[in-house]
Amino acid sequence: MEFREKQAIYLQIAEYVCEQILRKQWQLGSKIMSIRDLAVIMEVNPNTVQRAYDFLQQRDIITNKRGIGYFIEENAIDRVISFKKEQFIENELPVFFRSIYLLKMPLDDLKARYEGFIDQHFKENNHEK
Repeated sequence: MEFREKQAIYLQIAEYVCEQILRKQWQLGSKIMSIRDLAVIMEVNPNTVQRAYDFLQQRDIITNKRGIGYFIEENAIDRVISFKKEQFIENELPVFFRSIYLLKMPLDDLKARYEGFIDQHFKENNHEK
């Protein structure tokens, strides 16, 4: 995985786990990769994955069943969406708003482009909005 410079690696790993959950690659209630296995795949120190898993546990997205492994919480999707919305609003939306303001882009044009994006990328693949 290629990591972004301006964000801690453990947070990027946590985002990766969240994305797997939202894309339903990892099912609710199922066991997820061990710390060591994910560290190998991500090419990072196991301590970094441990920190990501701790972060996700604090948000009740995953749980550790001692001696068995880590599992995805049954209500993880709602918690992931809430967490991702919070991150988007705090980090990405202000940059986006600044750009559309400086470029004097009309909101109607953005809405049409957004709808076109949804039609092209999600409706074709039978995903919901």
